[in-house]
Amino acid sequence: MFKQYTSYALGAFGHDAFYAALNTYFAMFVTSVLFVGQGAATDAKLASIVTTMVMVIRLIEIAFDPMIGGVVDNTQTKLGKFKPWILWGAIISSVGLIVIFTSFFGLADSNTTLYFIIFAIVFVILDIFYSFKDIAFWSMLPALSVDSGVRNRFGTIARFGSTLGAQGVAIVIMPLVIFFSQTFSGTHGNTQTRAGWLGFAVVIGAVSLLGALATFFGTKEKSSLIRENTEKTRLRDVFKVLGENDQLMWLSLSYFLFALGYVVTNSLLVYYFRYVIGKPNEYSIVGVITAVLGVISVPLFPVLVRLVTRKGIYVGGIAMMIIGYILFMLSGTNVAMILIADAIFFFPYPMIFLAALMTITDSVEYGQWKNGVRNESVTLAVRPLIDKLAGAFSMGIVVLAAVNAGMTGNTKPSEISAHGLFIFHSFIFYIPLVLIAVAALIYQFKISLSEKRHAEIVKEIEAKLEAQEAKKEN
Repeated sequence: MFKQYTSYALGAFGHDAFYAALNTYFAMFVTSVLFVGQGAATDAKLASIVTTMVMVIRLIEIAFDPMIGGVVDNTQTKLGKFKPWILWGAIISSVGLIVIFTSFFGLADSNTTLYFIIFAIVFVILDIFYSFKDIAFWSMLPALSVDSGVRNRFGTIARFGSTLGAQGVAIVIMPLVIFFSQTFSGTHGNTQTRAGWLGFAVVIGAVSLLGALATFFGTKEKSSLIRENTEKTRLRDVFKVLGENDQLMWLSLSYFLFALGYVVTNSLLVYYFRYVIGKPNEYSIVGVITAVLGVISVPLFPVLVRLVTRKGIYVGGIAMMIIGYILFMLSGTNVAMILIADAIFFFPYPMIFLAALMTITDSVEYGQWKNGVRNESVTLAVRPLIDKLAGAFSMGIVVLAAVNAGMTGNTKPSEISAHGLFIFHSFIFYIPLVLIAVAALIYQFKISLSEKRHAEIVKEIEAKLEAQEAKKEN
């Protein structure tokens, strides 16, 4: 099991490093170096067009994610249903990530219309194969075991890897971008160039692919009577399967509000250090702190979940994050206070994610118990779908906040107006705080699928299937 746990964790490490690069830092590449020098208004307009395209493409493609889950569910190969999609999804999406962190051979400067067309094509391909990989990777979780305890361990070690992957990007992004800028563009100091960002994208693409290879070669699906009770999912039934699972639907709404609030704040934090404090290099400290806290937070999940249950972790964790928001608002430009606020804000995040992931995973059996049909990938497709939906909206929100606050290009902190700061604070703190508070209320009052209830459901399903098998034999 050590090999399987490690292999799954490495896959999660590369997967979330990719996610962070695309959803958190691509917007900064667009606003800070891709479109500069054509006038502030023109630069802002072009950056808005790119991020709007990303948001629209993702919103359209997201509607197909449950269908992608259906395709994965219906896949039958010697390697299982998940591994082929993890491998090919990683290869194509990694290449796509590298390509979008370029100007397409100068088209971003010389022919923006052609740039937009090519960018749209590349991003659609990237996003489709990323979706296959994302859904296949996380929907593999219930196939690794039907036991909640083993699932908790797989989920915990995977979240451990994904936390280090995402926060590791925060640590290395500025050093890598500056290093590659100096190496390939001959710059000095903290100057960032397109070549620097491309070098960063190559590193992240390689990490994503290597992680996928680890999962491909190091994990194994587990056969069971429950898993064999699976029918092919017709595309027209995909949304029906999801809609009839009430616990999955309420959890989806709660987790979407939570994820959107978190991702917006997390994505704008790098702008806070560059345009409010004026110390972009110190943003790496955020990555170090959150990586260390992730190492502490994730292993605590199995312990705390036995003491306070998933509901206690989810709702209590959000209460802790709200305290972090309050400290953020009081910090101003005091770096030490900001780092303390971020530590309190981030610490419960990995555990909240795990509580949501385990609830979604257990809803596979809940749906099977309620509707008589088991749909692993269709059900588990919901979590990646929500993260992508939150990422799509957050990218648009981040650029909207940056443009309206005047935080683009080489603008200095002293040039940001009081009104601009208010707009920025509204987007980074006030609105996200409300979103995650509502998420906690929904989980508290609408989610009844506890660990105890799931264990009862599994026993009921097993007893029913065993009785059916005995009847057939007689």
